[in-house]
Amino acid sequence: MSDDELERLKRKKMEEFRRRMAQAPPPAPQPEKKEPTSSDILGSYFGDRAWEVWNAAKQQYPSVIGQVESALVQAIKEGKIAEKIDGAALAQFFRSVGIPVRLNTQIRYADHGELKSIEDKLKSEE
Repeated sequence: MSDDELERLKRKKMEEFRRRMAQAPPPAPQPEKKEPTSSDILGSYFGDRAWEVWNAAKQQYPSVIGQVESALVQAIKEGKIAEKIDGAALAQFFRSVGIPVRLNTQIRYADHGELKSIEDKLKSEE
């Protein structure tokens, strides 16, 4: 092949490439990054049974939990809270700020492959 033929092939390929690029749909716009909500921020730090304690507190003290939530989120954003928060730590925190959260606790035991409560055990002995 001569140099003229190579140049002609290059031009032809470039024209074909330009035509394809013009016909191709434009790239999809990147979705805007949303700022994480309070629940998202808390969810990334809550572990173990923290949501159970949080929901119980929210149900028992709905007027106060909004303020506590904003304070916790602010502390997380500022880096004052660096580690995961489990249910026991959250319950202790609530107690320390004067919010005695009552949790529904049950003691169960295994009896012949079934989980039974202490209440059932006491009834069966009578």
